[in-house]
Amino acid sequence: MRAEALTSLPALDCACASLRRAARAVTQLYEAALQDTGLRATQFTLLQALERQGRSPQTAVGELLALDPTTLSRTLRPLARAGWIRAGAGPDRREVRWTLTPQGRRRLARARPAWERAQARLRARLRPEHWRLLVEDLALVAAAARGA
Repeated sequence: MRAEALTSLPALDCACASLRRAARAVTQLYEAALQDTGLRATQFTLLQALERQGRSPQTAVGELLALDPTTLSRTLRPLARAGWIRAGAGPDRREVRWTLTPQGRRRLARARPAWERAQARLRARLRPEHWRLLVEDLALVAAAARGA
């Protein structure tokens, strides 16, 4: 089913409300898909970010995902306890660098098919050009909000 067949929700005047509504709906889709993997969407996203970035300072992960330090720390802790990520010292003793462990790579690989199914379901509901614009525009919106 393509976008023209979708029933749209009423537009909201507030960018924050519109983005939060979309984020909640998309999160619900991904959470349902990941339900049997033992990972929440937030955890999958962090593992995916660390896979992408390699050994990375905590501040860089927070910047990539636009997460404040407290939320990021709270989300990283259970992943570290599970043995999926490991903290290491950076060049400055105050800097923590995170890396995906082999166990974390396996967990991410096992969850990836469920994530891909959710991704495919959402993409199937949008025209290809809308999908491309969505991904590009959301990156621009995040950058604009960070710089505002």
